Amino acid sequence: MYERREFLKHLALLTGSLMVPFPNLAGSKNDKWGEILPLRKLGKTGENVTMLGLGGFHVGWTTEKDAQEVIETAIEGGIRFFDTAESYDSGGSEKRYGRYLVPNFRDDVFIMTKSTARDGATALQHLEGSLKRLKCDYVDLWQVHSLQTPEDVDNRIKNEVLEVFEKAKAEGKVKHIGFTGHANPFAHQRMLDQTSEKDFFETVQMPINVIDSHFHSFIKNVLPTVLDRQLGVLAMKTLADGRFFKVKKRIDKVQWETDDPLIPDHLSIEEALKFVWSLPVSVLITGAENKKFLQEKISLARNFSRMSENDRTELVNRVFKMAGNQIEYYKKA
Repeated sequence: MYERREFLKHLALLTGSLMVPFPNLAGSKNDKWGEILPLRKLGKTGENVTMLGLGGFHVGWTTEKDAQEVIETAIEGGIRFFDTAESYDSGGSEKRYGRYLVPNFRDDVFIMTKSTARDGATALQHLEGSLKRLKCDYVDLWQVHSLQTPEDVDNRIKNEVLEVFEKAKAEGKVKHIGFTGHANPFAHQRMLDQTSEKDFFETVQMPINVIDSHFHSFIKNVLPTVLDRQLGVLAMKTLADGRFFKVKKRIDKVQWETDDPLIPDHLSIEEALKFVWSLPVSVLITGAENKKFLQEKISLARNFSRMSENDRTELVNRVFKMAGNQIEYYKKA
């Protein structure tokens, strides 16, 4: 935990030389499916990805009809980055991509999946299963998924998880490799430290949002190193997994409710996403269980303009009192 003043000072430094957004490629770009959303560089990979990506978790648990509509809406809206994981709905998310995304759109999209494996043998099993469910010969990005603690990092390395990732890349089963986590920035730090000499990873996925500053801040503790190494930044939990809203539901079951939500009482969805897009992130990954939710985010991406440093600072000041583990429940001390 650190004081607001310290965070704002740090944020100001990042928004100088470090926090310059990756430039969109000049002009609009079209493929055979229509106009693509603005593209950003994915770190040092040489890839360009749409600034908005579809999250695969919701694709796994929503209805079959909604899953198909969300995928098709993403394509129509210009999204070309698709996230999933073998753990999402026990492979159900990957199966739906294999059913509704890959057959028609594979050559025009960037597909990422992930493995929670704690040992090499399981990681290999996960990859083989993912490729089968996705109906792909390769994935564009495979990530070591959901790092929990520095000790978790040490154990995965000890149990040869990274060797399987490296071999998969060498064999062409994956084009790029990265890692993810939302619980503890010090797990990210450990993975970066342990792989610094090898320059192993190409992407990092982590929570980035306007209230990240309260404790276990990924913006403060991870982002500077990631940018220094020219890794692609994948932003998740940009709305704190739905905790910015008054009510969070899943298939009409209330999972969270508050009398003082951030949205709309303190800020708008547009401000929350604009804050994140104004930082040097390659892609903001959003979950949507129906096409209406996704269409809103597509519109915001297409009409995005960079938020100034002063506006970002004002926004952090405005919501700072709301920050903490109650909203960012997924962060663990």
